[in-house]
Amino acid sequence: MLNSNSKSGSRRTFLKQALTAGAVISAPSVSSAAEANNNQSSGIGALDHVAIPMQNVDGMIAFYRALGFVVREGANIVSIHFANQKINLHRPEFWQSGTFTLRAAAAAPPCGDFCWVWAGSEASLREVIARVGVPIEVEGQRDGGRDGGNAVGQSIYIRDPDQNLLEFIRYV
Repeated sequence: MLNSNSKSGSRRTFLKQALTAGAVISAPSVSSAAEANNNQSSGIGALDHVAIPMQNVDGMIAFYRALGFVVREGANIVSIHFANQKINLHRPEFWQSGTFTLRAAAAAPPCGDFCWVWAGSEASLREVIARVGVPIEVEGQRDGGRDGGNAVGQSIYIRDPDQNLLEFIRYV
């Protein structure tokens, strides 16, 4: 018999008694991003980068620079940097060579769908989009972002020169 009112009266004593008697204790489900971080598989610290093939090299470099990304050009890869992450853009001669196999075999432009958190105002985002000269595809409220899929934000979607989809979300 479990006794929650033992002489010690402690929760620890009660739990020991419960476990000894064969009780099952379950943890509540994950309800936030912080909890998800604490419950993730050990060893995974963060996402380092994502890589996609590109076709329009000059257009992509100019576009991402105009958006304000740091762009680094290499012989086979152009990388765009933001905060502590990056996206590698594989140059066409690299991904089409047939010798580069460390990639998704069927990936070809456009195959990217990226979402960035916009820290500025809606007006400043619209100014940046106007500067790069692309139309807005869709805009409006988006549910299911951060915080374990529970956050609500306002999103604007555009396309880059290779037609990859870019979402800029402002959490409200």
